[in-house]
Amino acid sequence: MERGQSCRGRRNLTMQSADPNSIMPQALSDWTETGDDVSGEPAVHVIDDDDSFRTGMLRILRICGHRAIGYGCAGEFLLRLSGEAAGCCLLDISMPGPSGIDLLRALKQRGSAPPIIFVTARDDVMTSVDAMKKGAFDYIVKPASAARVLAVVERAMAVDARRVAARSELRELSSRFASLTGAERIIFAGVISHRLNKQMAADLGACERTVKALRARMMTKLHARTVPELVRVAAVLEQAGMVVQPAPEASRPAPALTLTAPERSRVYLA
Repeated sequence: MERGQSCRGRRNLTMQSADPNSIMPQALSDWTETGDDVSGEPAVHVIDDDDSFRTGMLRILRICGHRAIGYGCAGEFLLRLSGEAAGCCLLDISMPGPSGIDLLRALKQRGSAPPIIFVTARDDVMTSVDAMKKGAFDYIVKPASAARVLAVVERAMAVDARRVAARSELRELSSRFASLTGAERIIFAGVISHRLNKQMAADLGACERTVKALRARMMTKLHARTVPELVRVAAVLEQAGMVVQPAPEASRPAPALTLTAPERSRVYLA
């Protein structure tokens, strides 16, 4: 069943504290949320100490095709979080223990926070503005229609999918770049600066054949086929704070390229 089709007839529901059995059929009440891997596949994490609201929200999300996990407080979520949470969080402001704002701050400090959607009965401007300034994805006041909550959840999940994909790409590119030898990194910096092989050879005191061999190996390691692809690799790594080019030293002549013994043997065999 398609997600959109499974939600038909459900979007006019109002999300607020209520008898959970009045929101969905009794047959759905047997779902369990214990033992779910919080740091696994993307999920909607519903964090609210109101049992009836949390149960009803979980049922609506699941009937609409989402993987949904519930928690009675922010502390329970943090205790069950062993890695990085993917998906989004539906979160109340006021709860026993750490507040929703406290959880938002903690996740932001980790540097890997999924989109945070506050769904709360606190309808005051100062609280909503403060939450948005601290990085909340959206702020929804109870009672809210299921249609609105589901629409925001869909947007948040799409945003987080792009975030997770970008982080995965960065990890992969960082690993590939770390595999480059010192000589290959020098060639990498020269190529993305649009230096010709003969120019790099002259700068480094090496023959052009050596530069060509190092350039080919460097591109193979980075899984790049063209110079624009190498430039994109450099842009992604630099945006993450990595140094991929040596600082220019105009007053000092470039040192001659020194190859390790394995590098010399591979060049001679090229």
